[in-house]
Amino acid sequence: MIIKVRVISTTGDNEVVSRIGSVLRVKVQTEDINGEANIILKSFLAEFFEVEEGGINIIKGNKGKEKTVEVRGRSDEALQKVMDAIP
Repeated sequence: MIIKVRVISTTGDNEVVSRIGSVLRVKVQTEDINGEANIILKSFLAEFFEVEEGGINIIKGNKGKEKTVEVRGRSDEALQKVMDAIP
């Protein structure tokens, strides 16, 4: 499944803030939107979607706040259920 992610740097916890269509708004605990944020984001999304960390691949937007992310390791139906549960 391919999703769009809007990364928000924060001093708080890593969390999914909301979903607007297929775009997830995700807070990550870092000031660096580039390298460190990508590592934290991949780890957090793997836990959130219950897949291996290798199942998260940032396809586009490595250096920006808007990222295109591929999630693998579960069926599209299972991943869609997780997406639908986000307010």
